[in-house]
Amino acid sequence: MKRTSPRTDPRDPVRGSRGTLLDGYAVAAAAALVLAAALVGTRIQDRYGTLRVGWPPLVGNWMPHVGPGTPAAIAVAVAVVAYGPALAARLPWRRLLLTVWGGALAWTWSLALADGWSRGVAGRLTTRHEYLQVVDRWQDIPATLRDFHAHILIGTPDNWPAHVAGHPPGATLTFVLLDRIGLSGGGWAGAFVITAGTTAAVAVLVTVRRLADEGLARRAAPFLVLAPAAVWVGTSADGWFAAVAAWALALLALAVTGCRPAWTGLGSGLLFGLTLYLSYGLTLVAVIAAAVLLLGTRRLRPLPYVAAGFLVVPAVFTALGFDWWEAYRLLVTRYYQGAGGVRPYGYWIWANLACAVLVVGPATVAGLRRGGGVLLGTARAALLRGPAPRLALLVGSALLALLIADLSGMSKAETERIWLPFTLWLLPAGSFLPGPRGWLAGQAASALLLNHLVLTGW
Repeated sequence: MKRTSPRTDPRDPVRGSRGTLLDGYAVAAAAALVLAAALVGTRIQDRYGTLRVGWPPLVGNWMPHVGPGTPAAIAVAVAVVAYGPALAARLPWRRLLLTVWGGALAWTWSLALADGWSRGVAGRLTTRHEYLQVVDRWQDIPATLRDFHAHILIGTPDNWPAHVAGHPPGATLTFVLLDRIGLSGGGWAGAFVITAGTTAAVAVLVTVRRLADEGLARRAAPFLVLAPAAVWVGTSADGWFAAVAAWALALLALAVTGCRPAWTGLGSGLLFGLTLYLSYGLTLVAVIAAAVLLLGTRRLRPLPYVAAGFLVVPAVFTALGFDWWEAYRLLVTRYYQGAGGVRPYGYWIWANLACAVLVVGPATVAGLRRGGGVLLGTARAALLRGPAPRLALLVGSALLALLIADLSGMSKAETERIWLPFTLWLLPAGSFLPGPRGWLAGQAASALLLNHLVLTGW
């Protein structure tokens, strides 16, 4: 694809810096939201104990600390701020993709290791709520799948831990299969999640390039590397889920723009089918997929291949005895049996958004303001013509999916990890900002402070 500059479009919000003051107002409002969530949440938790989090609105505890990853995290941040925008502008495209993945790996690993190897990586997925607690119960996979529903509700014999019960069995099977090939234990699980999860940045870049233009994708690249979201990509399983969903969308973008539509469409469908068996909430990725279809130049041709691929994973799980709908019905009951029935909706419906602010960082907040301005200022007939409006529509679809999840009431707390499949798609909004180095420094500072002041749950 021909390389284009993001400044070639007359509607490009990057031209000039007249919106800088409004960017500051947006960031200040987001900071006030976070502060309010912390103050109000602390009061509610201290008085009633109903939030079930240690450092509202995040799952974690106030614990200033440093670790072996701290010097590396600072070095990566300095390097990306200093050289990231220039390298993103001039590296050949394929080398840029590898560089972005390498940078995201370095950033995520260093943040995780700031908590130490055991506490930051190896122990994360072995706690009593996590998947590795039940690996030994999957000796007979078909039999366990048939019996999966019988252990979802609290009070049933040998009921599943919270995260196992809260997800379709594909999530747990990920770690069962790792164990079967000899990669057992929390260290390998954590390494897998980080390695796979950081590829999501590459998938997002591929999508932005195909649906908007290469110039905007290049501007977005450093923001995808230096994302505060990396605090939770290393190491929650939701980082892995986010990567699967991101590659499903990237392959769909390739398919609907005419790049080997049969193969990319089939691959996209397979991954979309897999997402449904990793997390129930990933059904909302359909909102972003709808935007990808709308932005595609050949929208209908690959759909039969997507549909064919999509049916494979559900057919296999159904044939093995797992009923997705029945499991989801039981999960809703389990949710309200546990923390979901205690955590107040009236607090979390806005405090969840404060979590999202911490995950995406100040640059994304300012970028979303600019992207919203692009959409509001673009005539409907011209919406799909310019790179900036097309990117704004893609990012806006992720924001819409996030808001639907928020309103559903099934996302009360822990959204810093649960919403990773959506928040990662907000990060390219940083490409709308002038003066990227200053904004990147803000992203790095927010991530480093959060990671070193709060011992997060993942």
